[in-house]
Amino acid sequence: MTYLDFSIVAIYLIYILWKGLRLQDSQTTTDDFFLAGRTLSWPLIGLSLYATNISITTIIGLSSSGYENGISVFNYEWTGTIMLLIFAVFIVPYYLRHKLTTMPEFLGRRFDNRSRYFFSVLSIAMSILIDIAGAIYVGSILLKGVFPETELYIFIIITAFITGFYTISGGLKGVIITDSIQAVLLTIGSLIVSVVVFQQVDSWSQVQDTVGADFLSLIQPADDPYIPWPTLLISLPILGFYFMCSNQHMVQRVLGARTLDDGRKGAIFAGLLKLPLLFLLVLPGTLGILLMPDIDNPNLIYTELMYDLIPVGVLGIILTGFVAALMSSIDSALTASSSIATMDLYRKFRPGATQKNLVNTGKIFILISVILASFWAPYIDRFPTLWEYLQAVLSYLSPPIAACFLFGLFWNRATSDGAFYSLLGGSGMALLLILNNYFYTILFPIHFLYSATIIFLFSSIVMLIVSLAKPEKEVSPFFTASKERIPETEVSWYKNYRFHALIVLILTIGLVALFW
Repeated sequence: MTYLDFSIVAIYLIYILWKGLRLQDSQTTTDDFFLAGRTLSWPLIGLSLYATNISITTIIGLSSSGYENGISVFNYEWTGTIMLLIFAVFIVPYYLRHKLTTMPEFLGRRFDNRSRYFFSVLSIAMSILIDIAGAIYVGSILLKGVFPETELYIFIIITAFITGFYTISGGLKGVIITDSIQAVLLTIGSLIVSVVVFQQVDSWSQVQDTVGADFLSLIQPADDPYIPWPTLLISLPILGFYFMCSNQHMVQRVLGARTLDDGRKGAIFAGLLKLPLLFLLVLPGTLGILLMPDIDNPNLIYTELMYDLIPVGVLGIILTGFVAALMSSIDSALTASSSIATMDLYRKFRPGATQKNLVNTGKIFILISVILASFWAPYIDRFPTLWEYLQAVLSYLSPPIAACFLFGLFWNRATSDGAFYSLLGGSGMALLLILNNYFYTILFPIHFLYSATIIFLFSSIVMLIVSLAKPEKEVSPFFTASKERIPETEVSWYKNYRFHALIVLILTIGLVALFW
């Protein structure tokens, strides 16, 4: 890395810090700080959702999995696009109508505070231990590759300080603006790498002959160790629903929409932006088999391709995109965990707290989260594979949450007891499967994606049995999808969100069919 490359990255970091300082005085209420005053337009929402989804771990994970297992890893992305379309069409209206600030708030208002607090604590823990610490760790590893003589903890401190500083200063609006910039930089950077990599290959037939048909197919056998095809029916949609429709990191962007139409179109736009990732991140990793067949650690394929093929100056732009993705991942998790800790926990114990006090408390929680994640980040180095670890953790923890939200949104007879015991029972089943799969095998090891299906079905059964056995005296009028409706402004057909969603759906089906 030359001085020119380093200067490009440094200029970008200075700009981000300056932007955060400029926004500091405008964050006076919780809506300002956590939801950008509910003034976000659909392009900003879509770009921010895209930047949040495509984290630094995703960049490394998709390319390394493309190198090691072929393009089947893209199944996570196209199923995520489908979930974003469902989110936009069916769920966004109810979230915006009730002016929610956090996802646990939904459980509290739809059910009761038991589910709200359970989900709040779980969400904060997942944010700190997985999202924030994971992004800090991977970013530090990448920076250490540029400066190998420097200790890892130095980069952890630098990364945590910069991201924590501008998140505390700017709140969600600062995050949204930087996310939008970062999404553009990331796309440009990955596009450059993709074009350069594709130029190194003589023909598509050469790729097919070298890597084999299996590596170029999305659909894999039922006993595939990575993504068996039956998991596309339930497991991946479950993970996609949790991440796109009930995860605070993602949904918070839509909650800040200025109108219902902006919220819907922003989610649809983000779904569209996920589709090119097959060509921007996955296939370059797979093509790396031709260009660098002897790499011992697949996690290094993307950075090796960058350093080997990208010229000076351009490399600095791409590294800026990497830093952008890193910061987007961390700032999203920080604002999400802070809003949950403040609005779902602190405010319940301090109901008389002023708006200023709540905003300051949110900033304190951000600082605490950064510190805790920074301490945990070095320990992630002890785990064998970061990407599969992250997916496995989500497979065990998210199915009970997904079940609770699905029943809460679409079944008006779901009860408070049903929700709480569904979360509790599903988490218990997850614990049993973790013990069976990793510590003491009682039956036989079960693939983590198959485990996700088992946990989801068990949680759903608990919800059904408890809700039907002890129904509520009155059906909750809050958030039942069969009854709530929001008036919509009539627009031309080509401006209608349904038309936009249909176009994205057709493109998704076409892409999947092409690489079936």
